[in-house]
Amino acid sequence: MDISGASGSATSGASLELASLKLAKNQQKQEGQATLQLLESAADVPKPTSANPAVGANINTYA
Repeated sequence: MDISGASGSATSGASLELASLKLAKNQQKQEGQATLQLLESAADVPKPTSANPAVGANINTYA
């Protein structure tokens, strides 16, 4: 019975899992940074204003 083959594959499996986890962590960081950039850029957009401030001030509640 060859046990060294089983332990060798377990070691490579663990290193592959570790590499996969590192890639997932890096992807999460990049997505988080992209989300923050999107939120910051959206905060800088001025809200549209009407030339006449009375427009849209009254809401008709009767149906």
